[in-house]
Amino acid sequence: MELKDKVIAEIKKIYDPEIPVNIYDLGLIYDVKVDKENVVEIKMTLTTPNCPVAESLPKEVEDSVKGIKEVKDAKLELVWEP
Repeated sequence: MELKDKVIAEIKKIYDPEIPVNIYDLGLIYDVKVDKENVVEIKMTLTTPNCPVAESLPKEVEDSVKGIKEVKDAKLELVWEP
């Protein structure tokens, strides 16, 4: 399994607290890139700017991806348009 696939699988474990769908399938993840040094860049959004988990959800995603042993680092960018 490629590292990008592992990252996506890890992200799919995280669910939106108000909708019983994981944030990847919900479309909140716009892009996942893995460079040749295994640094992961993620672009994501939230369901609304006033989302009750606006502070915690991006950190949860970043921390979960950093927990994959092959990942050297993970950087998350919160965006409002794909």
